Amino acid sequence: MSDSFKVVLTDYVWAQLDVEKSILGGLADLVALNTLDPDEFLAEAADCDALLNTYAGPITAEVLARMPKCRIIARYGIGVDTIDLEAATDAGIIVTNNPTYCIEEVAEHTLALILAASRKVALYDRDVRAGQWSVLNGKPISRLKGMTLGLVGFGRIAREVALRAAPFGLKILFFDPNVDGAVHGVPGEKTGWDELLGRSDIVSLHLPLTAQTRGFVADAAFARMKPSALLVNVARGPIVDTGALVRALDAGLISGCALDTVDLEPLPPSHPLRNRDNVVITPHAAWYSQEAMAGLQAGAPSEVRRALSGAWPINVVNTAVRGRNRAGL
Repeated sequence: MSDSFKVVLTDYVWAQLDVEKSILGGLADLVALNTLDPDEFLAEAADCDALLNTYAGPITAEVLARMPKCRIIARYGIGVDTIDLEAATDAGIIVTNNPTYCIEEVAEHTLALILAASRKVALYDRDVRAGQWSVLNGKPISRLKGMTLGLVGFGRIAREVALRAAPFGLKILFFDPNVDGAVHGVPGEKTGWDELLGRSDIVSLHLPLTAQTRGFVADAAFARMKPSALLVNVARGPIVDTGALVRALDAGLISGCALDTVDLEPLPPSHPLRNRDNVVITPHAAWYSQEAMAGLQAGAPSEVRRALSGAWPINVVNTAVRGRNRAGL
């Protein structure tokens, strides 16, 4: 090992690390692992200057305390729910994410799930592959035009969903306490939570996973939804109380769901959400495209290079750490 900074990569899901090596070259030595367990990556990370992180965690206060030199933790993705941000701030560690690399992809996937579930595409495909050929198996189906789409959270992705959904003739509602009202150039009427649930034919989740949003959609929410309503989740699995969702499907409180994120991932083979005609599930793939992958892979190491070179990173999540971090920024 040279006198360069030490950067530890906890885990990754791509084939090569040429991007990381190119970005960090001449500044830092990269130690690439592939483990989800903090106890396993800490053997290398104990003396690291920076941590690149995909899914490994949780990165708790205890884990942070065992990395006394670490200046920055750079997440490859958008969510930072696996990192104790308060503890990181207290320790003087900058935490960054990558908030824009897959906006279009997740918005497109949301529309794909809405169309697949409402038009019974997955059901018909399974039937045809099994040798059946019947339109009637998909009954009932209603046209999207005139329906109401309720967006829970109205950040970047949800706004792109609204722009894509409106041309289908969907009326757009949104619930987001952090958004004061209508957003210029984006279709959508702000409503309260209960009103959105009661009026929406499709409820689509676009919230970050926090202590406040964990289990946010539970029995009470399903009880307020239309029996014909569809739930879509492209955010984080634990936002939905999975037990409550199963109960709602069993009781006919909603007509079905389309999920790109579930709790747990991967969904166990015997899980009650599997093998239901009114459930569409994709494997946390909404973010993916070749273009998004390129943006994903470059984002985190670029933030590490900025911090280790003495520049304030672009996408700092715990902004309160400015002026009191180990990087001296």
